Amino acid sequence: MTRRVVVTGVGLISPLGHTAETSWAGIKAGQSGAGPITLFDSSNYLVKIAAEVKAFDPTKYMAAKEVRRRDRYQHLIIAAAQEAKAQSGFEVTDANRSRVGTLIGSSVGGVGSYYAEANVLFETGDPRRITPFGIPMLMANGGSDLVSIDFGTCGPSYTPVSACATGADCIGHAFDLIRWGRLDAAFAGCGDAPIIPIGIAAFDRVGAVSRLNDDPSRASRPFDKDRTGLVFAEGAGVLVLEELENARQRGANILAELVGYGVTSDAFHVTAPDPEGKGASQAIQNALQDARLNPTDVHYINAHGTATALNDVMETKAVKRVFGDHAYRVPMSSTKSMTGHGMGATAAFEAVFAVMALRDQVAPPTINLETPDPECDLDYVPKVAREMPMRCVMSNSFGFGGHNVSLIFKSFN
Repeated sequence: MTRRVVVTGVGLISPLGHTAETSWAGIKAGQSGAGPITLFDSSNYLVKIAAEVKAFDPTKYMAAKEVRRRDRYQHLIIAAAQEAKAQSGFEVTDANRSRVGTLIGSSVGGVGSYYAEANVLFETGDPRRITPFGIPMLMANGGSDLVSIDFGTCGPSYTPVSACATGADCIGHAFDLIRWGRLDAAFAGCGDAPIIPIGIAAFDRVGAVSRLNDDPSRASRPFDKDRTGLVFAEGAGVLVLEELENARQRGANILAELVGYGVTSDAFHVTAPDPEGKGASQAIQNALQDARLNPTDVHYINAHGTATALNDVMETKAVKRVFGDHAYRVPMSSTKSMTGHGMGATAAFEAVFAVMALRDQVAPPTINLETPDPECDLDYVPKVAREMPMRCVMSNSFGFGGHNVSLIFKSFN
């Protein structure tokens, strides 16, 4: 018999705020986190906007010495993990540490540190100028490892990497380990800090990034006919997942229950999704079957919703394929219209927002949706958040290479 898994804490560092609550307040208000790039000089770039985590001071979360030895994506993960742990009230002890896992991913790892150290080597030609902390700074598993070390968790610590679905896969893997009895609790999520020159330039060359430099707040336009591409973003989201009885015994405040995890691969193309959404729809169907739910049981969907034509149309088709006529009755919005696209971290953002939507009974809006794409004809909660009763929400995440993940959360009962 599988065990029930609940969410007892969330942490979030996003372009809208340095906590889950401030970020969620921005989401409900329909605020955009996009603006001019300040993390590097973008004057010579065609893309000059991104959704940065603003005024972030990592010394609030770790010693200055440790800040210098860790990449920005690791700073963001540690901050989000500390918030999630504090909210949950969960304590790692000698008695439980081997039953607590740390599954925190990063789709690109320490690319900022890699880029900086490569420039040092190219400019000086002297390999002795490279920092001895370079390897742990660039490792994609470094964020998970540092949280494990800081918190003293001795269960499995590892980093699944599935592009922009990474955060959702980390949460899904932790969910499986807990319900199958291999763990009692886990810190699960993802962090990414990809706003560096090579990241912006490379994604622009793919043709995926918005160049609406003169109006950043309107640049991310999921499901809109006049979309101009995604807005690059950064941040981190972490959830504390616990086995139900373990959480009950310590008197934890249960935020939501995680009930379904569906995962597939398109096996289609290294960047483009299957245009008919076959893999995505199967992931959605798998999550419903895993949760023992029908499509009509889902009251809100947090869409992947990147504001690229290929993704928006594919996701709409995938939802229709599974939900049938109910697809027109279930609200589905893209919070990337406000946070931008933080690669694998955004999947963790959206899991947090799914939990908050259940708590507050509010469906987040899709801002900037003014002229819907004719091929995107569902209810995308345009412009304004919607108060509505909901007991079950789905969060979809899809990634380059054909990675498809759906998570389902329910109000705890």
